Amino acid sequence: MGLQENLQAEQVCSLPLRDPVIVSPHTSIAEVVEAMKTQRLGCAIVVDADSKPIGIFTESQLVRLLAESQSNFGSPVSQVMSHNWPTVKQNAPIVDVLKLMRKHNVRFIIVINEEGQLAGLTGQRSMLEYIADHFPEQVMVQRIGGTPHLHNREGA
Repeated sequence: MGLQENLQAEQVCSLPLRDPVIVSPHTSIAEVVEAMKTQRLGCAIVVDADSKPIGIFTESQLVRLLAESQSNFGSPVSQVMSHNWPTVKQNAPIVDVLKLMRKHNVRFIIVINEEGQLAGLTGQRSMLEYIADHFPEQVMVQRIGGTPHLHNREGA
């Protein structure tokens, strides 16, 4: 199968899903930022008592907060999180992730199970890893600062 066929046939659960930063709505913004920094992830998923995602806090929201002179990082994250973030079910086709990222202009997509509970996090990085793992012959990876290597000689 080719890339297009794989993206339509394989399910989201076959992507390399990330373990997200998970916080409650009452967690302070400062604690959320520290957890994101510790786990080296650009967002945190806010879940309710049933582990269902109710919002997300992203790096871009942090930047906006830093630009405000009256930011209170002791406030609960529920005051600044995004409520209507796109989600995808783990048994949906992978192509749905690409469609949601494009439609909503986001880097992260929340993955949920059949009960609507948080199952993981996917997005740009997961998609790139999937393509590199499944189609290594089509992906030419160069080291930073390395000299490009051509498989076929150009010219005469």
